[in-house]
Amino acid sequence: MSSLRLSPAAAPVNSPMGELKLVVAVRGDRSVAVSQYHRGALRVLRPHYLDESGQVCYVVVNPGGAYLGADLYVMDVEVAEEAKLLLTTQSATKIYRTPGSFAEQRMRLRLGAGAQLELAPDQLIAYREASYRQNTHIIMHPTSSLVMSEVITPGWSPDGASFRYEELRLRTEIQVESGAGSRLLALDNVLIRPPLHDVTGLGFMEGFSHMGSLIVVDARVDQALADELHFLTDAYDAHTGVSLTTTVEGISGLVLRSLSNSTEELNRLLGACSALLRQRWHGTAPLNLRKY
Repeated sequence: MSSLRLSPAAAPVNSPMGELKLVVAVRGDRSVAVSQYHRGALRVLRPHYLDESGQVCYVVVNPGGAYLGADLYVMDVEVAEEAKLLLTTQSATKIYRTPGSFAEQRMRLRLGAGAQLELAPDQLIAYREASYRQNTHIIMHPTSSLVMSEVITPGWSPDGASFRYEELRLRTEIQVESGAGSRLLALDNVLIRPPLHDVTGLGFMEGFSHMGSLIVVDARVDQALADELHFLTDAYDAHTGVSLTTTVEGISGLVLRSLSNSTEELNRLLGACSALLRQRWHGTAPLNLRKY
């Protein structure tokens, strides 16, 4: 007898479980928050300055600890002209069982002229019977810079088996401002829907359990950089590929995707790539974002 698997149904959401708005701008020789709003189960800790570059670091906190069925979390972040922001999370984002509907996160990012944004959340962990959707919409100025990393891992299951979650959908849309409004630079869609039975065969993450992603958008992105990053990943226990986007208004991007069986290995790999970019483009040392 064959089994039919349906995508989780959408349930009406009256209001977000958590909402966060943050605007960062330059004041003197530092980037600071000029507007900050939070409601519900999302907020940020006090700002930190981890080096002498003036880049501000904010840590997003979810006091609720996890996302559940029909939960909606909304974040709106603007990095104004010449401002620099590093946005990370206090701990892993955990998706627990979502009976009846999926958990969802919506994020809007806007980068002004010369703005720099590093988005480096801790890993996303999907537990048994979890379904999750993540929609990220980014509008960039042609002179701005974006480095965005993410690691996805399956959570623990009582029977010890991996891939007991239902479905993960991650959609990232990047647009570049132009004289006529904005133009699409990249649309990155990731759908992970584990088979009901065998999850080790060809066609499902090639038998690996974890996935890491790095999205870089900057006018300095080219094939030579993509080749250098790919060469750098050879030192890690992971299977990695790099793709370039088209060029819009003089700015282009790359997507690095890596498969492994270890969260730590992917964090090390993505951290090395980010460190290379920081040193090459901004002359700053690698950062240690370990929170414990």
